[in-house]
Amino acid sequence: MSKPVKELLRKDLAKRLEGVTSLAVVSLTGIDAVATNRIRAQLKQKDVKLSVVKNAVAKSAFDTVGIPDAKQMLDGPCALAWGGDSVVTIVRELLELAKEAENLKIKAALLDGEVFGPDRVEQLSKFPTRDEAIATVATTALSPAAKLAGCLAGPVARLAGAIKGVSDKQDDGGESAEAA
Repeated sequence: MSKPVKELLRKDLAKRLEGVTSLAVVSLTGIDAVATNRIRAQLKQKDVKLSVVKNAVAKSAFDTVGIPDAKQMLDGPCALAWGGDSVVTIVRELLELAKEAENLKIKAALLDGEVFGPDRVEQLSKFPTRDEAIATVATTALSPAAKLAGCLAGPVARLAGAIKGVSDKQDDGGESAEAA
């Protein structure tokens, strides 16, 4: 491949990866075209892009977009998966797809500058996504307030019940006194 063609490919890949800080590297070796298209379609539903890349071009593009840590993940034939909610969502989806397409291998993933190799990809899939983490923090923060409200509501409810009971007795007593 000539240098001008490689430069065009690098610029195109750098443009597509602009703003990307997390991605996964997968191997599609041994997967036929029909299965690859099915994988791409399922990933596209999750707003995940999948692109087969030439390693030298990808390494140069990684330098351009500011994710040089991703260069160490490239080894052999590779495809890049990025987009979606987070790389955790991408890894989860790829692991599900790997159950159907046994030759689909997740080589590595990059999350916030940390490289997760093939041995740690399963661990990464168990991480909470950003939305899940926010929900956990909100629940943790609101839980004491809910308990406090419950503690305050209990005695107040008992007091209100006692007042209502006294009021009902007086109403009953007042009617019976009038009837007599």
